[in-house]
Amino acid sequence: MRRFYLPPQQCQSDLLTLTGAEARHASAVLRLRPGEDAAILDGEGREFSCRVENVEQKSVQLRVLKTSHSPAPACQITLVQAIPKGKILESIIQKATELGVWRIIPLLSERVTTHLEGESIERKAEKWRQTAVEAIKQCGQRWLPKVEPPTTLPFVLPRADAFDLALVGSLQEEAQHPREYFLSYERQHRRRPTHVLAWIGPEGDFSPAELEAIQKSGAKPITLGPLILRSETAALYTLSIINYELSSPKF
Repeated sequence: MRRFYLPPQQCQSDLLTLTGAEARHASAVLRLRPGEDAAILDGEGREFSCRVENVEQKSVQLRVLKTSHSPAPACQITLVQAIPKGKILESIIQKATELGVWRIIPLLSERVTTHLEGESIERKAEKWRQTAVEAIKQCGQRWLPKVEPPTTLPFVLPRADAFDLALVGSLQEEAQHPREYFLSYERQHRRRPTHVLAWIGPEGDFSPAELEAIQKSGAKPITLGPLILRSETAALYTLSIINYELSSPKF
């Protein structure tokens, strides 16, 4: 199925119109023709099964045949990811979207080698958001994760209270398997967490001062095994573990 994205405010009628890059992709790359089927995602849980009615270079019109809706996930997972070198964050966003993450916060930490200023921040943020859009189209995920502009630790730490459970990848000896924290939370609250925060450091990990501040905000240190993982591997490993724990029949 060919999938496209339209913001929710543009999905209010039975005739939907693709413009800009989505229209060019549909007409010039996929070569859609009238009468063919396609799907539209609005990023807020809805998928529209459509039939192509008209194709032009800058505009593609689709008639809605059926609308289906997926509820928001029972647990909203936020990933705070220290920005790695190069284009690695784009890959992390793509895979995190496939794993159903709810929000991604790119973090400029002490050991991050990428430096962003002024307009480049917004340009980067928009490119990262588009990466998430392409990911939902590829995998059929109906909820578009919110990709925030890059920020720093002092702006993220005050938000930690909003989460039921916060975890930080750590090489500390006292770090525990994530399951221990999920078990402890369920025993204490008689339910599973509905908002989980995962902190992943950059190459070289968080500095000792950063890690102390993150743990003081309530994050529990988790072990990701005996090996030292690359930042992108640690992110996907952590999200996979969280998904596994949340979806298991019982802890």
